Order: sequence, then C-alpha cells, then structure tokens
Amino acid sequence: MTTNYVAMDLGAESGRAVVGVFDGARLALRIVHRFPNRPVRVAGHLHWDALRLFDEVRNGLDLAAREYGEIASVGVDTWGVDYGLLDRTGALIGNPFHYRDHRTDEMMARVFARIPRQDIFARTGIQFMKLNTLYQLAAAADTPALEAAWHLLMMPDLFHYWLSGEITGEFTIATTTQFYDPRQRVWATDLLDRLGLPPGILPPVIQPATRVGGLLAGHAEHPGLRRTQVIAPACHDTGSAIAAIPARSARFAYISSGTWSLLGSVVAEPVLTEAAYRLDFTNEGGVDGSFRLLKNITGLWLIQECRRAWMRDGAELSYDTLVGLAAQARPFLAFIDPDDPAFSAPDDMPRAIQDYCAATGQAIPEDRGAILRVALESLALKYRATLDKLEAILGYRVEAIHVVGGGSQNKMLCQFTADACGRPVYAGPVEATAIGNLMAQAIGNGDCASWAEAREIVQATFSPILYEPGETAPWETAYVRAAAVSHGDAGEDRLR
Repeated sequence: MTTNYVAMDLGAESGRAVVGVFDGARLALRIVHRFPNRPVRVAGHLHWDALRLFDEVRNGLDLAAREYGEIASVGVDTWGVDYGLLDRTGALIGNPFHYRDHRTDEMMARVFARIPRQDIFARTGIQFMKLNTLYQLAAAADTPALEAAWHLLMMPDLFHYWLSGEITGEFTIATTTQFYDPRQRVWATDLLDRLGLPPGILPPVIQPATRVGGLLAGHAEHPGLRRTQVIAPACHDTGSAIAAIPARSARFAYISSGTWSLLGSVVAEPVLTEAAYRLDFTNEGGVDGSFRLLKNITGLWLIQECRRAWMRDGAELSYDTLVGLAAQARPFLAFIDPDDPAFSAPDDMPRAIQDYCAATGQAIPEDRGAILRVALESLALKYRATLDKLEAILGYRVEAIHVVGGGSQNKMLCQFTADACGRPVYAGPVEATAIGNLMAQAIGNGDCASWAEAREIVQATFSPILYEPGETAPWETAYVRAAAVSHGDAGEDRLR
C-alpha cells in the first residue's frame, strides 16, 4: 500500500509541486507542476506576487489529485526572512516585500543604535544581513500596514494559513527572523519591544512534522483532496534540504546550493560563541530539535543573473551550454567576492563582474565563458574560506562535503568545490528540499516513526555522486591570490 504526499517547494526563482509516493520503505518522486516566481516592482519597491504564487499552489494540488487520486497531505517550504501581514479579519495587508528591496539599506545601523550588535547575536545567534526580518520589520515601523497588523506570518506560514485557516509559525522559518531565541526556543519579544515593534503579532511556534489542519473546503473540490491534511515540514527550504542529506558520517559539512549557497554543519545546540559572532555565522533551526550552524553565501544567483542579462540581449542559453563555455575559458583569470554588495541586485551582472575585476586591478573577463568561470571559481574559493571558518568554530576537520539542491547538478562547480576544499564532495539528491518536506509529512502522518528512520529511507532510495579532489596545488595558489584581492578599503580581505 502506498501513500501520496505533495511538497510545495517555492524558491526565489521558481516553484514546484512534487508528489511523493511512499510505500513504507522507499520514496518515489514526480514533479507535477512547475512555475516561475517573478518579483514585481511597484512604486519603487520590490514585492513577491503572493496571490499568484498561492494560485500556483492550488494548481499543483489539483494536478496531483487528478494524477494520483487521494492525497494524504501537503506541506509548503520557501526561502527565509520574508513575511506577510494580516489585518484583524485575516486579510493580507499589501503584497509581501522581497528581501532584495532597498528599504532596509540603512536599517541595520538604526537598529544597532538602539540595541548593540553583539546583544542581538547573543539573543538570536543569527548572522547579520540587511535582508533579515528584524530589519525589514524595523523599516515598517510607524507605517499604516504595521499599525493595522494583527498577525505576522512568514511566507510558508502564510500559505499554510490560506490552505487551512490556521495561524502558526513553524520553527525553522521562525529562526531566520533574527528575533527568535534559540536557547529558550521562544520569540525574543524583548528585541521587538526595544525597537517599538509589536510582539503581539507573532504566531505560536510549531515543530516540523506538525499537523496544521485540514484543507479548507474551497481548496478540496477534487475528491482526492477532501481528506488532505496540511502538515508543516521544515518550512525553511534549507531546513528541509538538510534533513534529506544521506550522510553516514557525523563530521560532514553541507552546501545547500541554489540562488543562495548555505554552507554549514548540523549541531545539537546553537553555537553562540565569540568565534561564531566574530565570523558571522548563523544558527537556524533544523529538524528533530537540531540547529544548522551555517553561513549564507551568494550562490548561483551570479550565474542566473548572467544568463538573464544575456537572454535579454536575445541569446538562448541553457545552463549546460553556459557550463560548457566556462570549461573552455582560461582558469584563474581573476576573482570576485560573491558577497560583495555590487552583486546583490545589479542591473547587469556580467558588467558588474567585469567592473569588480577592473576596480581590483585584475584581468577583465571579456567573453561569456570567462565571466562564468570567474564566477564559478570564485564561488568554490568562497566555499573553501567559509569551510575554514566553520572548522575553526567546530574545533575539528570536516571529513566530507554534501552538496544538495539544484547546484548539485553543476558538475563543474562540484568538482571545483572538491578541488578547492581538498575534500570529497557528494552531490545530491537534487530534490533534497522536496524529499525533506515529504519525509516530514510521512512522520506527521504516522507513516514513518522518526527522523532517524527517515534518514535511513533517504539513504536507501537516493545515491549521491562522488567528486574526489583532483590536483589541489593550483587551487591553493588561487586561494592565496583571491584572498589578497581588495575592493573598497585598501588592503581589506574580501574573500576571508
């Protein structure tokens, strides 16, 4: 006998409805619906088109029921930090802002003027990024929207509310806000109080694999959806992805590779040490009470935006074609810091990369292949620098790196990562986020006993691809060169 679940996996670039068919021992996957996720600029601000996204969620559920019949449950995972506000009637107050909107540009300084930076880390354990919910909410202070708000729901919680009518805040997505206390495992409401922000709008927090409620009648018109439950997975997509890593060693690092690259390790308790603060690592919630000690790195955003720029010029370029161009280019021509603000939201990513190289006195990549190779090599070297920091915090050497998500299909980047880091890289599963989401539903439905059993099922079902380190000496030389590249303040070490 099999059970059908639906994972709604919404990324910053696209979304998918993935059906998981579970027979008690193995999990089979099929994507039944894909759709783009395009932000919308209105009156100078960048927003998510939340209503259209929810319509795609409903479409995905309908398609799943038409093809598979009875659907036991559905769960939604998304990117972190962004939220929607509801008024007293439960209606959405405006379209949610996109984390790349510029309204938070000055917010970190304003918040630090009222609460010292180190105090915020001591309370939340979260890496400092201007896109964090804390600074987004600070930017909304004294606005009519916030004054009218009765509830704040993170993006996956918002979709769960629209599906079920229940207001909840899932643990892993709550931890991305930078106003959640990971030690006490409650909202850090005192931080909001000190900023004059309303803590009463925060929802009750639930754990991954919790049943939220049944589908509202308006979403259950197909007979196969009439008994469907909404079950919260690890609602932060990286939390779901890491839950699906088929690791057999405890001393591993992971890279969740997509628009962002998140490099870190799984720990039992949050790490709030001086080293973690100084090196700007973050403690995000995981499954089974764990935490993900990690650092956010700009990821395949670099490649996605290069491709988008060239396609605007009329070029039809697949990702395989782009990797082929990079393979033909000269190695180690120049280096960039992927996290430099110049690459956050440029109008022309290829030009931004060229301008960075020119400003730092390096050779300028002239063609598409050269630009892409500079970006991919720089990403691998950034992974190496971040891995060094992670090991310094953990106090031991990582034995292997697991790469999951869409970036695990980029063979060149996986091999570059193995070479730059000098560790074996295990790539896959590609659909790790959906798998982690689906296994949470299996646990919530009582079809799987525990996360330990879920990991055994993933190991039995999905086999990663191994990339062994090749010649590492050129990468060591490149690492030293890249670390010496400065941009802005003289002598500033941008890579490290």
